[in-house]
Amino acid sequence: MRRVDKGRLLLWFGVLLFLLGLLTGLVTGPMNNPRMGLSAHLEGVMNGVFLVVLGLLWGRLRLSARWLTGLFWLALYGTYINWATTLAAAIFGTGRTTPIVGAGHHGAAWQENLVDAGLYSLSVAMLAVCVIALVGLWPGADQPQ
Repeated sequence: MRRVDKGRLLLWFGVLLFLLGLLTGLVTGPMNNPRMGLSAHLEGVMNGVFLVVLGLLWGRLRLSARWLTGLFWLALYGTYINWATTLAAAIFGTGRTTPIVGAGHHGAAWQENLVDAGLYSLSVAMLAVCVIALVGLWPGADQPQ
């Protein structure tokens, strides 16, 4: 079986998410909360760029295979759920967890709960991604002991 280059996959998924963010920007007008739609557009674009940067850094990370695998999946989860949850919030018109851009908007309880779960879980995932990446980029990490 061929070994998958995770750095290259991150580049591919990053460009795809960037594209999804651009396409989201084209359809924000008819959403229940167009301002949140703009946020979804920006999340797609910015998270796509983040994945591209992570893909470019991939070969410089000094982590075990297990940590690299965890980092890869957490990064994909966090970035795509960030875009998807923000897009769902725009479509549903939720506002409980996003009081600034969601002011005056309220969705059904299940919609608010779905958006809350997405936002909370992606926050934990992205914090973990940043900490793991920082550990892998630590200046002395590639020096022999």
